[in-house]
Amino acid sequence: MKRLFISLYLLLSLGILGIGWTLDSLWQKNVDDNNALDAPLVALAQLLSQLPQDTRNLYLEALPSNPVMPLHLLDIDQIALAKDQLLSPNQVVTTTTSDGEQFQFIMVGEQVLMAGPLDIDPRSNLRNLFTLFFYLSLAFVALIWVGPLSRDLSTLRMATKEFGEAKWDTRISLSNRSQVKPLADTFNEMARHISALIENQKHLSNAVSHEIRTPLARLKFALALMPMYCQPDSDEQKRQDFLNEMQLDIKEMENLLQELLTYASLESQREGIQLDEYDLIQLVNQSIKRLEALTPTPITLKTTIDSLSLIGEPALIERALQNLLTNAQRFAYTEIYVDINQTQQQVSLSVSNDGEPIPEVDLPKVFEPFYRSQSVQNGNKGHGLGLAIVKRIMQRHQGDVSVTSDPQHTRFSLIWPKKRKL
Repeated sequence: MKRLFISLYLLLSLGILGIGWTLDSLWQKNVDDNNALDAPLVALAQLLSQLPQDTRNLYLEALPSNPVMPLHLLDIDQIALAKDQLLSPNQVVTTTTSDGEQFQFIMVGEQVLMAGPLDIDPRSNLRNLFTLFFYLSLAFVALIWVGPLSRDLSTLRMATKEFGEAKWDTRISLSNRSQVKPLADTFNEMARHISALIENQKHLSNAVSHEIRTPLARLKFALALMPMYCQPDSDEQKRQDFLNEMQLDIKEMENLLQELLTYASLESQREGIQLDEYDLIQLVNQSIKRLEALTPTPITLKTTIDSLSLIGEPALIERALQNLLTNAQRFAYTEIYVDINQTQQQVSLSVSNDGEPIPEVDLPKVFEPFYRSQSVQNGNKGHGLGLAIVKRIMQRHQGDVSVTSDPQHTRFSLIWPKKRKL
C-alpha cells in the first residue's frame, strides 16, 4: 500500500509539474515574446534597412548613447547562433551567454543589428522562485488528497485480508467524507451476506445431522431386530407392521432431504428466472380444493376479487400457500380463512386459523430453518423448514412474510409487489 501511495502521489505531482512547466515554456516561447519590449529595436532595424549600407554606422553613431542597450551593426558572418535560431528582418532573436550576458539580434538587409550585452531582468530569478513555490503548493494539495485516500485503501486492504482469514465479523468503518466510502459500504454488505450464508450453512449442517439421527437410529435398531421378525414361525402381521415402520423412517428421511433441497435451491439469486403469467385467484382455489379433502376443517376464501393476473413463479407461490394451509390444518379447531387483497402496487395473501396461538417467544423465530415451537400440540410434526421455505419464496418475489397470533386467531400474511423490480 505504501508503494501505491508513493506511485499515485508521484504521478499526480510530476504530472502537474510537467504539464505546468511545459505550458509555461510554450507560452514564453510562442506567446510571451516581449513584443512590446522588442518593438523599438524592430523599428530601428526597419529604419536602418532603408538607409544605404555605408551610412548605417554613421546613423547609429549619431544616436544618443545608451549604456543600458549598446547597439552595434555587424556583418552576418560575424554572428554565430544556434541552429534553431534563425535571423529575420522582423523578429528579434535573444541569446544568453554562459557568463550571464544577454544579446539581441535582428537582420538589417545583409547586416545584423546587435543590442548588448544587456542586463538580465533581475526579476527572472524571483519569477522562477514563485514558479517553484506554486508547484510545491500543488504538490502539497495533492498530498492532502492522496494521503487520506491511501490510508482508506490500506484500511480496505487489511479488512479484505482479515476476511480472507475467516474472520467473518470483519467490517470497515470510514468517515462519510471518505472517497472510498461507497466501496467500504459494498464490502460491508458483501461481508454481512457471506457471514449470514456461512452461519446458515453451519446451522443447516448441524440441524440436518440432528434431524436425520433419530430416524437413522430407529432404522439401525430395526435392522438389528429384523432376524427375529423373519423367522418362519413369526407373526406375519407384526412383521408387516415392523416393515411399515421402517418404510416410515425412510420416508421421513426422504422428506427431510427433499425439503432441504428445496430450501437450498431457493437460496440462489434470482437471475435468469423464467417468469410466467398466472391468475392468483384461480391458483388459490385449486390449492384449497386439493387440500381441504385432507381434513374436515373447512377452508374459506374471502375476497371480492374475481381475477388477479400476476407475473412471477406460480409454482413457488402455490408451494408457499400449501405450506401455510397445511400448517393451519394441523392447528385449526373449526375454521381456516384465506384473504386476498390488492393495492395499486402490491398484493397481500393471508391464511388465518382459530387454533392454539403461537407462544410470543416463538414469533420472531418461526421463519428460521429447523426451528420448531415449544408448543406440543399435534406432536410438533415436521422438520421446521416449511415456514423458512415460505420466507425464501417471498424474498425471491421481492416480498415479505409476517405472522400475528393471539387467542382468537393466528394469521400468516404474504405481501409482494405486482411488478418485479429489475
